[in-house]
Amino acid sequence: MEVYLDNSATTRVLPEAAELMNQIMCVEYGNPSSLHMKGVMAEQYMRYAKETFAKLLKVNEKEIYFTSGGTESDNMALIGGALANRRRGNRLITTRIEHPAVLQPMRYLESLGFNVTYLPVDKSGRISLEDLEAAMTHDTVLVSIMHTNNEIGSIQPIAEAGALIKRMNPDTLFHVDAVQGFGKALIYPKKAGIDLLSISGHKIHGPKGVGVLYVGDKVKLQPIIYGGGQQFNLRSGTENVPGAAGMAKAAELLYAHYNEDIVHLARCKSRLIRGLQKMEGIRINALVPDFPDGEHTAPHIVSVSVSGVRSEVLLHALEEKGIYVSAGSACSARRPQPSATLRALGVENWALESTIRLSFSVYTTEEEIDYTLRTMYDKIPILRKYAGK
Repeated sequence: MEVYLDNSATTRVLPEAAELMNQIMCVEYGNPSSLHMKGVMAEQYMRYAKETFAKLLKVNEKEIYFTSGGTESDNMALIGGALANRRRGNRLITTRIEHPAVLQPMRYLESLGFNVTYLPVDKSGRISLEDLEAAMTHDTVLVSIMHTNNEIGSIQPIAEAGALIKRMNPDTLFHVDAVQGFGKALIYPKKAGIDLLSISGHKIHGPKGVGVLYVGDKVKLQPIIYGGGQQFNLRSGTENVPGAAGMAKAAELLYAHYNEDIVHLARCKSRLIRGLQKMEGIRINALVPDFPDGEHTAPHIVSVSVSGVRSEVLLHALEEKGIYVSAGSACSARRPQPSATLRALGVENWALESTIRLSFSVYTTEEEIDYTLRTMYDKIPILRKYAGK
């Protein structure tokens, strides 16, 4: 049996999305900037993609921009937002558990003279609104808080944070990295006070190499890519028409079955957590107190620390049985270093080297969860025995 439980790293493309992309790449392959009929057809696909995301987010289609993925969307929002609004101040706020696509641009902005405050999180991986309020100043230009953490599945109080930010300083831009949250939660930027929102195609059963950045109509951004002036001069470069259309098709289909899919994911998560908790030396990270089955966290992510077994060893032991998991964020897996997210949780040193992430999708079955549990029951005692020698 093959069991893919690394969906936070990437997901299988939905067949309908792949078919649409193939049609565009092989038949309707025009450049949307061309004036002839091939170009007009390509532009229609771009309009379809914009309209789809505008409808799902309840925003205007002119506020939807397509990028090369979540990383570019984050960079475009943070660097473009900070530089375009620098006259209003030089203070930025984010959290200690952001994705590198946010933390690295923040460090770059620090090198340009911006002051960045990194908010701590509690053992559930959530920020304190009191800490956010204390960090806000009259010259805070931008706040960036991820919706769902990619390693541990913690969900931040985005709506409450947005209301607080706008109450304290209406001019402060609020950016949300929703790469892991979109499709797993209903996110409406205007209702939550969000000015900038990042989405990635390959996390929602769409293609790799394409993303979305929602930019509120009153938001000023400085472009970080220059060229032919496509997308209202904000993001130059010939649009990735098959990518945008394929991503839109995937999002459209996911939201058509949203309620049943979320119930399915939550059931898989609860089943896995209950099974793991029967084992000794196992800890589920970032659970909300009084909710042992993972409620109020992402329905598709489980972070597990296994005492006495290194992450990479367990990962490959599971792989031998056809089970694919992650030793942490896929973006840093090939550059081994202690997880900044786990450090922010305050976990013990042993857990920094002994944590894996299992993440589900609509394709995950309860049979696969049971097979994974049986395999872990068999493998972990053996691995601990050899590790002790």
